[in-house]
Amino acid sequence: MFADTTEAKVANTVQVLEEACRRYWAPRRYQSLYRGAITAKDYSQAVPVVVTTLEQLQEHGADAAVWRRLGRTGEQTLTAALDNPDGDALSRDQEARAEAEDKLRRAAEREAERPVCKRCGQKFTDQRWEETTAHRTAWKAGDVSVCGDCHAGDVAREKATAEAARLQAAMPPEPEDDQELGRPRCGLFRRRS
Repeated sequence: MFADTTEAKVANTVQVLEEACRRYWAPRRYQSLYRGAITAKDYSQAVPVVVTTLEQLQEHGADAAVWRRLGRTGEQTLTAALDNPDGDALSRDQEARAEAEDKLRRAAEREAERPVCKRCGQKFTDQRWEETTAHRTAWKAGDVSVCGDCHAGDVAREKATAEAARLQAAMPPEPEDDQELGRPRCGLFRRRS
């Protein structure tokens, strides 16, 4: 509290006090992964330092807005000057917002990296993408440049071709068209009658 002094001396002394005692009254930054997104301040270790003049106290009283807290501008009531904003709640809100934005950004980056089928142009499903990139399943994924639907079509065609080949091998050969049963063959070694 200042008594019997000028406004200039009070302002100068307050400025010197603010600089000299900054580490005691200044709030600290919250530790966070999202450094730029968190603007909330931690006042848990800050000591509130308030100043006023005796003239203002006598004129307006201690309940009036005559108190100035170091680090703030303007005059406030004593309870408002001593009150610390709830930095914890604001920090939690800002952290949650930053985390949601980061999640959206990562999802957009993942979608931008998602492969596209070389045949039909569709984006790979998560399952197909996993099949083509995971080491344990990549060896049976087939052509890794096609989507799941095109790969399923390839597998169906391969199965149909294999089944057709198996059926062809199992059928007895058909007689040639030139031969008729019971008639002798015409050729070099035929029988003369």
